Amino acid sequence: MKAKNKKPIYWTLLKFKDWKINIAASEKGLCYVGSQNKPFEELSVWAEKRFPGSPLVEDGKKLEPYAAELIEYFEGKRKNFSVPFDYHGTEFQVAVWNALCEIPFGETKTYSDIANYIHKPAAVRAVGAAIGANPVLITVPCHRVVGKNGSLTGYRGGLEMKTHLLDLERQGSQ
Repeated sequence: MKAKNKKPIYWTLLKFKDWKINIAASEKGLCYVGSQNKPFEELSVWAEKRFPGSPLVEDGKKLEPYAAELIEYFEGKRKNFSVPFDYHGTEFQVAVWNALCEIPFGETKTYSDIANYIHKPAAVRAVGAAIGANPVLITVPCHRVVGKNGSLTGYRGGLEMKTHLLDLERQGSQ
């Protein structure tokens, strides 16, 4: 049973070279960027939790501005995203996600760096959990967060995707 008054979430499968990623937006902005090569269920399960009852409507046209910026990023032509976001989380999660957006293209920070940045130095584990809940991969660059010793740590999109993104940025920042 679909609620009649629920606003739709528009989505499309972005395909570019080796990349296949489901992306979604509400009327307000980009709300979801999925993991590389993951099935539609990853998006539908997330949407049901975050926007219960909102219909998922496939609409490549509505997603064009978001897809265009992601493609420019993959091509090495874009270092920052200018599209509007519509992400929902706790106050703490949003603070962490906003901090991620401050990490410059081609650079990495540690979980401790992010905890210090948001003035919660003891909240390193909570920062990790908030990063793991980031709904808009790539555009809110959680892939730029690494372990204290520089090691690659968990990533919703998988470590292969994280490595890919960091390599892409290293090449683009030279």
